[in-house]
Amino acid sequence: MSLQRQRLLDVAQAEGRLTSVVGAVFDRYGAVWAGGAGQAPGLDGQYRIGSITKSMTAVLVVQARDAGLLDLDDPLAAHLGDVGYGDVTVRDALAHSSGIQSEPRGPWWERTRGGDFTALALANDGSGRVAPAGAWFHYSNLGYGLLGEVVARRFGTSWRALVSERLLQPLGMRATSYLPRPGAQPGWSVDHFTGVRVHEPLTDTGAMAPAGQLWSTLADLVTWGQVLGGARPDVLATSSLEEMKRPVTADYGLGLMLGIHPGGRLVGHNGSMPGFLAALHVDPDSGIGAAVLANATTGIDPRDLAVSLIEGDPDAEDTRPAPWRPTVAVPSEAQGVPGLWFWGNTAYDVRWHNDGIETRAMARGNVVTDRFELVQGTLVGVLGYHRGERLDVVRRPDGSVHHLECATFVYTRTPYDPEVEIPGGHPR
Repeated sequence: MSLQRQRLLDVAQAEGRLTSVVGAVFDRYGAVWAGGAGQAPGLDGQYRIGSITKSMTAVLVVQARDAGLLDLDDPLAAHLGDVGYGDVTVRDALAHSSGIQSEPRGPWWERTRGGDFTALALANDGSGRVAPAGAWFHYSNLGYGLLGEVVARRFGTSWRALVSERLLQPLGMRATSYLPRPGAQPGWSVDHFTGVRVHEPLTDTGAMAPAGQLWSTLADLVTWGQVLGGARPDVLATSSLEEMKRPVTADYGLGLMLGIHPGGRLVGHNGSMPGFLAALHVDPDSGIGAAVLANATTGIDPRDLAVSLIEGDPDAEDTRPAPWRPTVAVPSEAQGVPGLWFWGNTAYDVRWHNDGIETRAMARGNVVTDRFELVQGTLVGVLGYHRGERLDVVRRPDGSVHHLECATFVYTRTPYDPEVEIPGGHPR
């Protein structure tokens, strides 16, 4: 099982172009397995956890209810005054059934320094409503910004302090923090065609922090997973956790994603911020769960990977894929080649990947159809239909790429480009 789980991480890193990915499987007593792929820092490496933060905000709201400080059917206005979406209930905001718009108005909140709650409320007057309350599930980051202010006012201190005092300190989650600690993983996005990495900003999101600000580690997420699995009634009463796990919509409760896996139920949350992906899901009946962290903006479904780690993969092959290596620079022979190309009317995703050109027919998914590598300055096929054949990059006088030719196959920037002479006629 350990080898199967490690291979799942290896495949995720290689196919998802992840700088690093780490995962852990746990039960009510602690981690039972952990591994990593790529430039992985281990069990104690800190990553941004994105919307897993929402599950902590939700627990704070329910704690406030249990302390008699609010009712879940209170309108937000009862605690926030005259604000946009003040008629929405606490319950509907928790369950994303409020009809509140997905994102706050203004700059991309996940990538810019956030302001205070007054600025957030002034910018969002309620006119962005997308549905009546209770009509359907509509994920709202803005709703959790509002909920964070509700609990801050009810408890009389900041949301940041509440997370620390009421959750992290009692649970011993010392590696979870509001801002990244020294040595935390950098956030990366990857250019789709060239594989060149770009740093993503590591921002303080201000009033939107309750929706996705926190940083954590596999070790601390194991602890939080045990809370969601019911192992810490000292932090959240068992009856309150059961209430959070009851479906409000098909697959969401009060601040928790709900699902199933071959062995039973799952509760937890996914997370993403620019440069990071995360997931934490646990079977509340057995207490077995998994956590996944990666410093990449896209490339995997973190929940699917977490569930796969829980189950293992009995059909997995023994071979491990070659790790993905970030591109430093596309060589001159391939400059201008990565991008969208057409063979006749068939679209191809052409990438520079691990020191070679790879083509993927877009209608067939993410399957590599051909691979070309540089041999003495010439791109030569090493995999696929064109193995052993030369890929010629035909350039204009200014050096820009006009078309690609491999034997009688010609690739153009637009379908059936009339300006390109195609040997033997158009592709079959």
